[in-house]
Amino acid sequence: MTEGRIHSFETFGAVDGPGVRFIVFMQGCRMRCAYCHNPETWKMDAGDLYTPQQVLDRALRYQSYWKNGGGITVSGGEALLQIDFLLEFFALCKKKGIHTTLDTSGNPYTTEEPFFSKFNELMKVTDLFLLDIKQIDLEKHKQLTGWTNENILAMAQYLSAHQKHMWIRYVLSGRALQLIMKTRSG
Repeated sequence: MTEGRIHSFETFGAVDGPGVRFIVFMQGCRMRCAYCHNPETWKMDAGDLYTPQQVLDRALRYQSYWKNGGGITVSGGEALLQIDFLLEFFALCKKKGIHTTLDTSGNPYTTEEPFFSKFNELMKVTDLFLLDIKQIDLEKHKQLTGWTNENILAMAQYLSAHQKHMWIRYVLSGRALQLIMKTRSG
């Protein structure tokens, strides 16, 4: 039986995909982003163990809120570190007709097996990928997160080549935000 390490749940998420969403925050992340919103999810062996069915049963209590394209988002930590759980969970969701979103930094992505075959199966049951690009520049990314971004950008290209629905989230510096706000205000 597959189990996943879950950090927490959010029952009424409005910014992690379309519509109102039930959000599952997975435990464990290898990156150490300087501005991480959830550093308490970094430890790989923390969190509570749940089966995919237990998480789905919990989420279904809130299904009446998922109108207008809502559904379930799995975030983290880094959910791709628990790809077996994620694959089984999203397959259960799809059997119920639930919109699935994966919020990921893409850090575990590789074309090596067995991950790559599992990732291809995951693409079939994932409606939307929220890909967090922490920094485009390779060296700056490494300074910011402790890891390079080559595999993350490769994942973005792979999703694009396979025409997967993807929203890219990119962190803007304070200066960039000032310029955007100045442009908008005229």
